[in-house]
Amino acid sequence: MTQNSTIRQQRTQDHLYQAFIKLVKLKGFHNVSVTDIVAEAKYNRTTFYKHFEDKFDLADALVTAMMEGLEEAVGIPYLRRRKINSSELNHQSFHIVDYFYEQREFFELLTVPDTIPSLTTNLPLTILKIYKKQFRFDTINSSNVNMETFKRYTAFGFYGIILNWITTNFGQPKEELIEELIELTRSHMKTIEYIGQPPR
Repeated sequence: MTQNSTIRQQRTQDHLYQAFIKLVKLKGFHNVSVTDIVAEAKYNRTTFYKHFEDKFDLADALVTAMMEGLEEAVGIPYLRRRKINSSELNHQSFHIVDYFYEQREFFELLTVPDTIPSLTTNLPLTILKIYKKQFRFDTINSSNVNMETFKRYTAFGFYGIILNWITTNFGQPKEELIEELIELTRSHMKTIEYIGQPPR
């Protein structure tokens, strides 16, 4: 497969994703059909079925792509230094927040009552996976805590903050939210070490 054909395929998938997101917001997931998607994206059904088996396959592929992007985004600030003191945290340290904002068209699906079924479970579990697999933390005063529980507590706390930001239409300025996250992190973490794979 040539690079041009790969780019063309990705562009087609992106157009189908965008059409699907728009339709789920308008009609709800269960009321969207393949016919709706191709009409909105201005493709034919043959093109759709070259990429996806049905709307469920499209939804799964979309959620997977977005969660993989989230996992990659979190490591970008740690390309030069993998371990930092919490006092060194800055706005770039929370590139993950930028990702949520940049992909807000997708994440706004969390506010739709009849949304993609897997989204509401995949997002918190992906954030938990990031905390468990990509980071090592040292707590304030090196407190003897169960790190598994600590990571679960902080991961779901972060998810709650992000979900509130999304459901309030990203009303709080991004810079203000990141500043609050920095202060919260400093209140219970001494060091943050990135142990995940470098982003591609």
